[in-house]
Amino acid sequence: MNTVRLKLRSFTLLFIKGRALSAGPPAVTSCHLPRQRTVFQLFRTMATNDNNAPERRQPLGLKKHKEPLRRVKTKENRVKRGDVHGPSTVYVQVVGAGSRDNAASLYVFSEYNRYLFNCGEGTQRLMQEHKLKAARLDNILLTRLSWDNVGGLSGMILTLKDTGVPECVLSGPPQLRNYLHAIKSFSGPLEEIKLSVRPYTEETYSDETMTVYQVPIFAHSRGDGRKLSPKSGGSSPSGGPSGGPSAGPPAGPPSPRRDGLRTDDHSDRRRETRDNSLVVSFICKLHPKKGNFLVAQARELGLPVGTAAIGPLIGALKGGKTVTYEGKEIRPEQVCTPTHPGPVFIVVECPSEGFVEAVCSNLQLRRYQTGATEDSAVLVVHMTPESVLATDQYKRWMERFPATTEHLILNEQVCTVHNVRSHKIQAQLNVIHHDIFPQLKSYKSKEAPAELHVPSVRAECLLKFQLRPVMEWQRDAIPSCNTEEFVKEASEVPNFLEEVDKCRKLCSADGAELSGEKHPEVVFLGTGSALPMKIRNVSGTLVNISPTQSVLLDCGEGTFGQLCRHYGDEVDDVLSKISTVFISHLHADHHTGLLMFLYQRERALTTLGETFSPVYLVAPVQIMSWLSQYHDHCEEILHHINLIPNKVLCDGGELPRQRTKLFIQGLLKKNDLEKFRTCTVRHCKNAFACSFSHRSGWKLAFSGDTMPCDAFVHNGKNATLLIHEATLEDGMEEEAVEKRHSTTSQAIGIGMRMNADFIMLNHFSQRYAKIPLFSEDFNNRVGISFDHMRIRFGDFKILPGLIPALKALFAEEIGEMEERREKRELRNPGGSVSEVDGVETTPDVSRGTKRVEEEEHSRENKRLKTC
Repeated sequence: MNTVRLKLRSFTLLFIKGRALSAGPPAVTSCHLPRQRTVFQLFRTMATNDNNAPERRQPLGLKKHKEPLRRVKTKENRVKRGDVHGPSTVYVQVVGAGSRDNAASLYVFSEYNRYLFNCGEGTQRLMQEHKLKAARLDNILLTRLSWDNVGGLSGMILTLKDTGVPECVLSGPPQLRNYLHAIKSFSGPLEEIKLSVRPYTEETYSDETMTVYQVPIFAHSRGDGRKLSPKSGGSSPSGGPSGGPSAGPPAGPPSPRRDGLRTDDHSDRRRETRDNSLVVSFICKLHPKKGNFLVAQARELGLPVGTAAIGPLIGALKGGKTVTYEGKEIRPEQVCTPTHPGPVFIVVECPSEGFVEAVCSNLQLRRYQTGATEDSAVLVVHMTPESVLATDQYKRWMERFPATTEHLILNEQVCTVHNVRSHKIQAQLNVIHHDIFPQLKSYKSKEAPAELHVPSVRAECLLKFQLRPVMEWQRDAIPSCNTEEFVKEASEVPNFLEEVDKCRKLCSADGAELSGEKHPEVVFLGTGSALPMKIRNVSGTLVNISPTQSVLLDCGEGTFGQLCRHYGDEVDDVLSKISTVFISHLHADHHTGLLMFLYQRERALTTLGETFSPVYLVAPVQIMSWLSQYHDHCEEILHHINLIPNKVLCDGGELPRQRTKLFIQGLLKKNDLEKFRTCTVRHCKNAFACSFSHRSGWKLAFSGDTMPCDAFVHNGKNATLLIHEATLEDGMEEEAVEKRHSTTSQAIGIGMRMNADFIMLNHFSQRYAKIPLFSEDFNNRVGISFDHMRIRFGDFKILPGLIPALKALFAEEIGEMEERREKRELRNPGGSVSEVDGVETTPDVSRGTKRVEEEEHSRENKRLKTC
């Protein structure tokens, strides 16, 4: 009886709240649905709110906060100037155009505010490259809680925190609260930035620039009662490549518990909090802009132009009021241009055909079409796959907007280059060696473009639609990607072509001795540290063991995008061959690309008609806290993995359970390996390195992030290839100890002690964006990695011979870094305290100073590496 009473009271409160919301234009309830559907929706919203967003018990760190001081001062200054109406410059700009490697995202600029619509993986990398500053970004609006839209959000939040943004508000699905709580399992506390969620159930939002109305749209459930599970761009594995409706993931093994074992227990709580049938559209109406004050006309009418008395008169006239000056009545239209009305733009995501009817029949959206009560929308942004655009119902819906409405389409049909700097450096490196530095590719959708009945514009990176002062498309910011220009620029660098000629002669001589074996092959997908940057992405290394089997070592944000750019149309084939993923530790730059990889791998297997099987995930067991929370509240993910905790593969580690033993046996058999061993290293808590030995005799060792570590020397003994982090240059040993990383000489020293045949340095601080500084310890057994570099064991003789050409190409950057080093040495002539030759003296040294140890336990936050 108590349960019934509680539910009835919740229903009553929700009903009252719904009526209150419907009082303001436009209403946010889904009034376009039948009565039975509305009642069902209300009960579902009640369950969501009860479980996830209780108004009286908001999670810590997600409370409503006062306006930041910066915003308050901006408002005060505008009031003093009499400028209390809308902004004079506003534009909508494409960040990610919706291609498979860069999900759809929009940046909205005004002189008062900045907004970001959706934040998929790679968004902050694009914003950094193209100088879309995040320092004033305080509103992120999410159309759907899918990894396509939130994959880059955790990294963006950490970046906003580091750049001093005081507050950020997330608008969209209510489950965003759960998402924010989940990311704290690896980001650490986020106390420096005030985070709050504005779900669609809350009141309309308005600021200095515009008013934003959230419009919830629910897809119709299937007959079996299960929700649709859409993937934008047609990436839903069950729905197939066309992006059609899906009832969830395919039948497969049940989801694992937090300890990595599988269970058939799916609690009601999971069903209630995860809701993939919801998308949120946004109606954005700019505030009116006051007309300009006409000085010449005012002077003719006798107003005191040029004196202090004119200020209040201008404010009143521009505000639409008639004033009397020296007995003379002056109307606003005599001295002011007309007020510029506030245009409306709409952002709509319709991720699959299961949402088409709900979108097209929505009454709130219909108000901005031809003959409706509101001013027609001047721009509609469609984050919509081609299969939806091709439906007759969606075409008719687009036609109901007036001919003056512009339509911008973001999906996989776009043809645009986003990461221009990455293409540029790869084209220049390709001059040095065609095979080791292959040209980048692009993925082209195999879907035929829809034949639309209204004019539309396909998105391109940095394409703008200006809303004020003049409404127009602007293409001047769209980046150019001209390979010939890039090569020409490199050829003009002094001594570069001469060094390339020497390199080619050396490669030809050594190449004659090579066996021509194509496997194993190592592809460096991300070679930078901390956060994605325009030239180096964060950690990710693909090891192609054979033509049919591959292992992925770490999977930082944007790893799938790097795979797309490296392999182009062959990316599905490559994804289908990756059976094993190793995650070294839970810093964001080493694992936040995992979910996109898993979803895209499932899509690839479906596209190729292959049977789905989970990947073997070798990772710290603590990763299950993050994956389980995302699975519970956002999207199903646990059926994608068979977890093998890193610690059970350590020498002398705890004994694995029987099911884990079977996973280990399967991993070794699948990849034709004799051993796969891990060891703890000296970085953060639960950080691991690994090595694996192939049955043909070769061995590869991978350090993850670590200071020089004796345990890893033992683990990787006699490795054929060592991939070791070299975050910092020589001379920065003290900083390396503080941040628990290695310098170049320390990394090389570990390789020598390990007796590795060859050492590839990796994971460079982003201060070495193009090339790291070389140390005196470099020899013919050492190479440096670049994004999209591809090496085979037969290339070991060639790699040291590339260094002179690399030094010539980046001579200017090396000169600047050496100058900075000289200045640093002058400031600190005594040098820095560090370990001697990387030898561990006591166990306490592995924890660094006491201060660092305390910070590690309290935060475990990758942004401690402020490189």
